[in-house]
Amino acid sequence: MSTFIKTKNDTKEVFRKCGTCSRTFAYLLNREFDHPKEHEERALNPLAGGIMNRGYQCGMLWGASLAVGGESFRRNKKREQAIAIAITATQHIMRSFIERSQTANCKEIIGYDLNSFFGMAKFMLKVTLQGMNKSHCFNLAEQWTPEATQAAIEGLSDEQAQTKQKSVSCASEVVKNMGGSDEEMVMVAGFAGGLGLSGNACGALSAAIWKKMLDWCWENPEKDPPFFNNPATKKILKSFNEVTGSEMLCSNICGHQFTNIDDHTKYINNGGCKKLIKVLSET
Repeated sequence: MSTFIKTKNDTKEVFRKCGTCSRTFAYLLNREFDHPKEHEERALNPLAGGIMNRGYQCGMLWGASLAVGGESFRRNKKREQAIAIAITATQHIMRSFIERSQTANCKEIIGYDLNSFFGMAKFMLKVTLQGMNKSHCFNLAEQWTPEATQAAIEGLSDEQAQTKQKSVSCASEVVKNMGGSDEEMVMVAGFAGGLGLSGNACGALSAAIWKKMLDWCWENPEKDPPFFNNPATKKILKSFNEVTGSEMLCSNICGHQFTNIDDHTKYINNGGCKKLIKVLSET
């Protein structure tokens, strides 16, 4: 397998500096594309641990998806086309990650429930005994970096992203309603349908958390968003749970597994998840 990575694989060093897997992979891919986005990268911190330590899709995936969304915006003049390519590139990234880790979910990768005190304590003890540099997360990140880079570049060039209608992303709609720019809308586009239309934990929720933290980062340029006990993200999650009955999986919330981008676009254009998008945007 050929790789496109421009620099040496310094993933573990970057991981230590960034502090979270989600921020790390946005940083690595943004660096590969020569477009660093410091605030946007920092705003990803709460998506580590599978969305606020809930154990869903690994933060590496959310960070990588955000980076390819940003690159898609720069490569494509039309927002709708940029959204389609961002989703397609995220699908490439998902396939690459699952091939490497055998799952997309944080909890299944590390074997601990980070949302519980005892689960977090056991995980931290294991990391301490192993040494951070030898931890499973650090090793996985280092192994996947060249593969993630290749998947991102291939996905951004995938000709099958040409769709029959103007593409829409539920995550992009949330960010738009929160006052986001076209660029920010495309950056989160790949979150759609549970990340790359995979049906996993809700991408609209993650988009709302990220946008809220991005606004916070612009207001607090010298600080990182709180990772634990973050009142803003807890409020968003509470509102989300009230609408969904605490159901996190996109396929269960929608009662539908999206087959392609046009399928998802039609669903959103016909009012699908309208109430949820409204609540997330206004929280």
